[in-house]
Amino acid sequence: MPGPAGAGSHIGWKPCEGDASAECGALSVPVDWGKPDGERFDLQLARRRATGPARVGSMVFGPGGPGDSGVDRIVGTGKMGRFSDNLRSRFDIVSFDPRGVGLSNPVRCSKELLDRRPSPVMKSQAEFDATVKYNRDLREDCRKNTANGLFDHVDTLSTVKDLDAVRAALGEKSLTFHGSSYGTLLGEQYAEQYPKRVRALVLESVVDHSLGTREFLSTQAATLQDSFDEFVAWCERTGSCALHGSDVRARWAVLLDRAERGKLADNGTALTPFDLNVMVMKRLYGPEWTRLGEYLRGLEGSRPEVTRTAGTAEERSEPTLGAQPFEIFCQDWSLPVRGYQGYARELRHVGRIAPDMKYPRALMSVSACLGAPEPDNPQHRLKVRDSSPILLTNSAHDPASGYNWATHVAEQLGRNAVLHTHEGWGHGTYSSSPCAQEMIDAYLISLKVPPRGASCPAVEPVG
Repeated sequence: MPGPAGAGSHIGWKPCEGDASAECGALSVPVDWGKPDGERFDLQLARRRATGPARVGSMVFGPGGPGDSGVDRIVGTGKMGRFSDNLRSRFDIVSFDPRGVGLSNPVRCSKELLDRRPSPVMKSQAEFDATVKYNRDLREDCRKNTANGLFDHVDTLSTVKDLDAVRAALGEKSLTFHGSSYGTLLGEQYAEQYPKRVRALVLESVVDHSLGTREFLSTQAATLQDSFDEFVAWCERTGSCALHGSDVRARWAVLLDRAERGKLADNGTALTPFDLNVMVMKRLYGPEWTRLGEYLRGLEGSRPEVTRTAGTAEERSEPTLGAQPFEIFCQDWSLPVRGYQGYARELRHVGRIAPDMKYPRALMSVSACLGAPEPDNPQHRLKVRDSSPILLTNSAHDPASGYNWATHVAEQLGRNAVLHTHEGWGHGTYSSSPCAQEMIDAYLISLKVPPRGASCPAVEPVG
């Protein structure tokens, strides 16, 4: 496939403001890759030069989210801890703010409107209709407030073309890429569009972009329930767990019931059942089992002082100007439900799969996109032809990008890919397992592909 046309070929690197040890730059790219001579914007990048003499080239890191800043991964004291000294000695580490995110022509929306986001747990046709209307109003508001007409062009397939323009501007004949979480979708679709331009491609905590509504919710619920089950098992065998020696599931059921009755609080603010599930999921990312046990025990004595009628603790902590990540998601996914009754059926189905974690964050992915136009980059099975070997790596017990997704994507990629397993827990493998880090570095630096079925042992979280 021919490369992107009309992209600016030059990145004007200079020391980053506030951190001269890193370089920052911009690359001019089209707002709409279908109209390369039309409106443009600056894609913002950052890099750190290879620290050793045996430089291999540039490695581009694909941030997750959607909505994470790649520039923030590079700029700032201590920000490069995600990459090993070995990797940093051999590569210029480059990342960027994807279109519509951070400094790259961010999607901008009204603070007042964002603060009124309704709960994704809808209990009536009226709430369903109100959510559809809210989504429509928010789209119109964000479209109006986002510069250069970019609002309708923040899908990952457009970012794939940006990524190839970055590769060319870096002077790399082929791409070395490490994508994490939602960044794996960028890597997958790059390999699909430009298989001959892949040198090495790591997909860490893999996203499966082939699923419809039922399968998306089911797989997300199952992997979150699995991670909670692992936490419960740890509490049962570990004396330092704050809930050790008790029936953890029974105590959790009491907390969930209190949340459903509006009688549970975090720092005095009422927690909805969805809030509570999201808070637990965050602590399963590390995983931070010790903190999770202490957090749940602390909630048992809580009482709400402030009633929140809309939104969640997670959404309200996000910037109200800048990335509106659900718009990126809604341009990549079509997750329709047939009215409120269809939504209620899906909610009951999730509850059967995940009786403890029956309000997963994935519900927001569905509710936030209700009423959205059909996306330009809808789900489909990957079709990669004759790429260099692609490395997939996933924890067996990942609460967000489940092992069920990784195995399904590996199946779609077939002989083009190898799946490496970290037998432990948490969202990500590179920072969780020295064994996995060594294996990933060997692949990126020397193109050494692990054998099929290879794995690294679990590393039990400490503290």
